[in-house]
Amino acid sequence: MASSRPPAVLAVAEFRAIWLAELLSLVGDQLARVALAVLVFGRTGSASLAALSYALTFLPALVGGVALGGLADRFRRREVMVAADALRAVTVAVMALPGMPLWLLCVLLVLVVLAAAPHTAAQGALLPQVLPGHLYERGLAVRQITGQTAQLAGFSAGGLLVAAFTPEAALLVNAGTFVLSGLLVRLGVAARDRPAARARAEAGRGGRGLVGVVAEIAADPVRRALVLLAWLVGCYVVPEALAAPYAAQIGAGPAVVGLLMAADPLGSVLGAWLFVRFVPPARRARLVGVLAVVAGLPLLPFALRPDVPVAVVLLAVSGMASTAYLLQAQAGFVLATPDGNRGRAIGVAASGIVAGQGVAVLVGGLLADAWGAGGAITAGGAAGAVLALGGAVLWHRACRAGSPAATRAVAEG
Repeated sequence: MASSRPPAVLAVAEFRAIWLAELLSLVGDQLARVALAVLVFGRTGSASLAALSYALTFLPALVGGVALGGLADRFRRREVMVAADALRAVTVAVMALPGMPLWLLCVLLVLVVLAAAPHTAAQGALLPQVLPGHLYERGLAVRQITGQTAQLAGFSAGGLLVAAFTPEAALLVNAGTFVLSGLLVRLGVAARDRPAARARAEAGRGGRGLVGVVAEIAADPVRRALVLLAWLVGCYVVPEALAAPYAAQIGAGPAVVGLLMAADPLGSVLGAWLFVRFVPPARRARLVGVLAVVAGLPLLPFALRPDVPVAVVLLAVSGMASTAYLLQAQAGFVLATPDGNRGRAIGVAASGIVAGQGVAVLVGGLLADAWGAGGAITAGGAAGAVLALGGAVLWHRACRAGSPAATRAVAEG
């Protein structure tokens, strides 16, 4: 009798192609962020403009996820991903031209980030088709673990590459990663009959526009609870944004900043692995609300200004819990969403996560000026835990109601 244990996700050829393509893009993106910061600061000598260039690699995702995520439903998802990679490769290559005016550089950068939105939505909507059943969660965990590692490697390699060559060289490498990513998706994802999801939906009940999708999410207790819990993860990234002022507050040197910032990604890697490896699939969905609350508790002692070893452990534990619940919330949300609107719904959810992080970091910075970095980190943890408690109650009620969406999110997720 064959084993009932599902095969490793990396044995699925289509997932392997998507996964490798994403890793290449992630490394390239971090190279580009380092290169842009160095390039802008080198030309202007302005730290604020350098920070603005870094912010532009995130902020347009707020608009792109909502406005462009629907392309993943209107067209074949493989083709959407390939087209987005091609557009990004050409745009970044133009950015690498010597003497590019800074204003045009910023415009092109916004275009690159906007093009990432339909790619992300298409990838997120395609993965449940590539990885059926419980393999989907395992795939998300693998992406989380390797993605965090790729980001750290990209930042490190970016500094070395810019130091050894030029920022323009790093941008060309980034363009090359998009070319390879597009080729991997085009050649590695099977050209089987996967028509555009919106076409399938319109053949049945009819597709919904953006307003309809948002209203649908808001009216569904399951997805409403899951998306609210996912958005709350912004409260738990406040310590990363305040690593430098916290290190100064406790009298630590600049070298400690990197250690504090690395604690959460390290906890994320461990949390994703432990959650999928040791928590049975039947229990994962039911732990979403509990883990969302738990993620805020390790941040509460920062009001007492713990020293570096204790702070690193606390941040790592928070990262473990926040990643575990976020993985399950994302998986449950995707599985509970009808395929015909899945791309646009993922775009809305992803934009909310970005917005939540931006708002939380902004408020955290303001609180740090008034209360100190330790007090601001504690406030972020407390706010996250209290709000997550409300989300956990909503999620518990949705599961008890036994709706079809809840059944899919719990049973399949």
